[in-house]
Amino acid sequence: MIEVEKLSKTYFTHRKAPGLKGSIRSLFRREKVVREAVRGVSFRIGEGEIVGLVGPNGAGKTTLVKMLAGIVHPTSGDARVLGYRPWERDNRLRRQVALIMGQKAQLWWDLPAGDSFLLLKDIYRIGEKDYRDSLALLTETLAVSHLLDIPLRRLSLGERMKMELVAALLHRPRVVYLDEPTIGLDVTAQHAIRDFILHYREQHRPAMILTSHYMEDIARLCKRIIVIRDGEFVFDGPLDRVVRQYAPDKVVTVHLDVGPDEPLPVIGPELPGRVVEAGRDRIRVEVPRERVTEVAQSLLERLPVADLTIEETEIGTVVERIFREKGAARP
Repeated sequence: MIEVEKLSKTYFTHRKAPGLKGSIRSLFRREKVVREAVRGVSFRIGEGEIVGLVGPNGAGKTTLVKMLAGIVHPTSGDARVLGYRPWERDNRLRRQVALIMGQKAQLWWDLPAGDSFLLLKDIYRIGEKDYRDSLALLTETLAVSHLLDIPLRRLSLGERMKMELVAALLHRPRVVYLDEPTIGLDVTAQHAIRDFILHYREQHRPAMILTSHYMEDIARLCKRIIVIRDGEFVFDGPLDRVVRQYAPDKVVTVHLDVGPDEPLPVIGPELPGRVVEAGRDRIRVEVPRERVTEVAQSLLERLPVADLTIEETEIGTVVERIFREKGAARP
């Protein structure tokens, strides 16, 4: 559904010389600076697949999404979305694509969301029955049916984001771009939107690209991730392989039942792994995956354990390790 071949985007800007004399000189002759926002990327995304696009600020994530949405024209390379070049802006493609940007609203601030949805119905030429069915399904799933007649400005941030999702998905797009859809939301709203995205994917099977700085979004929604840095892909593969390759350890945390007058427990140097925290009430140990059961059993036998948990390494930490490794590999 999405096919990209060596896609690049280059921006030309001007650098202003420092100081008063430099500022005056820059009025007549400014230094040109070339910035490669996206550099020769290639990938494929199929029906029903959600791919996480991960990288630091300025890595090129939003530029890539905008090219695939037809907002930005590439400098070189090619891309096909449902068989069309997106920057040619063919209406047959635009009726099948949705772009949801967490930092930019598409609904009218002073109007109720219900009025904006009626306008979108005419823009996308949605039939009356299809419109009512889609609207009922989306608003009931997101629990916002009772908010359709309230002006958008009176809704909370989480409620407005849910309305943005309804607006973007009314026409049942086959390709969906999600650019920071949960940014600024509280934990409850983030969970609700993640659950909705999964539910929508199961029902309609669109191809999806998700960019997010919240690693829980990526871990919850994506089985495949693309890590981008300085406009280039440094990793493209299954999320579980990333974890196995860059997170060979798990973290075993034990909460201890130790009185205030009792001595601190001694773990022992023979325990495999690395102790990352050792306090009176809690001990955390990084343990190789293949020895987690052995270490957990040993801790239960040696220590007065009130509770024990086994956790994966944070996805954010995993991505940082990828960046460090790829950065070290560069000349």
